[in-house]
Amino acid sequence: MYIILCAVITLIFTIFAGLLAIPLLRKIKAGQTVLKYVENHKAKSGTPTMGGLFFIIPAVIVYFAFCGLKNRTVNVAISIGVAFLAVGFIDDFIKIFLKRNEGLKPYQKIIFQVSIAVVAGIYCYLNDLTEFNLPFTNTNINLAVFTVPIVAFIFVAITNSVNFTDGLDGLAGSVSLVYLAFSIALIILQKNAFLRQGEYDGFNLLSACLIGGISGFLVFNTNRAKVFMGDTGSLSLGGFLGAISIFTSNSLFIPFLGITFVASSISVIMQVLYYKKTKNRIFLMAPIHHHFQLKGYTETQITYCYSLLTAVVGLLCVLAYL
Repeated sequence: MYIILCAVITLIFTIFAGLLAIPLLRKIKAGQTVLKYVENHKAKSGTPTMGGLFFIIPAVIVYFAFCGLKNRTVNVAISIGVAFLAVGFIDDFIKIFLKRNEGLKPYQKIIFQVSIAVVAGIYCYLNDLTEFNLPFTNTNINLAVFTVPIVAFIFVAITNSVNFTDGLDGLAGSVSLVYLAFSIALIILQKNAFLRQGEYDGFNLLSACLIGGISGFLVFNTNRAKVFMGDTGSLSLGGFLGAISIFTSNSLFIPFLGITFVASSISVIMQVLYYKKTKNRIFLMAPIHHHFQLKGYTETQITYCYSLLTAVVGLLCVLAYL
């Protein structure tokens, strides 16, 4: 009941923030420049972006209002999410200020991401968060010092994967909402011994606040979107999803709960490598959700199917503990 209350408060907070922020973003012309070759998205050019600010910030504020600073590991998770938010904000700001689709250069973005990810990996190693639960089993493995590079890789992978998935109205938000719901279920069922009960409660509370924030954001982001989350939202969301999974020893569940995020990244990698080798394309467009869109599926249909697939796989993960 406690976490439901937090989710509802964050939901209301986010809706009010959106009602205030969207007109302001329009006024300062903080609009997204849409790539010209995405034909179906021409009408979206100029839609306000940086919407991540008004659902991430309320989620963090509500969490601290209810839980304070007592859970150190959760506080670190929030710091990581906010750090990725800062990277995304800089990227979005450059896009808006220079009126272009590219913000930070790829190498600049990856330097920021890797730096945050390595710090997170070192934190895990120094605080004995080196246990990884094996999906669909009741066992885990300890990766000791190898935790640092693995955690760093996971953070970079999930933040970019969420960023790739944020290409259709409501897509990244809807999938993330389902991901978080099943993360809460896993945390409750596993009763992992490596975090104190208070810390587990803290991660559930943080997840609930994010669910409330995302739900409020989707009021404005479902088709046709009045605002985009931008890299401000997608990179931060990836950071939060990664931190919650990693710090609760559920890193290895990310490819399952985040199956659609993985599909987005793999489709981009396949497309780029295949094109470089053959000058032909595997998909009509990558990430793969654009391929489905060009095949005639609506954004709403694709978003629903992505969320449904995430829910089905999440249910399979949870059933292993029942």
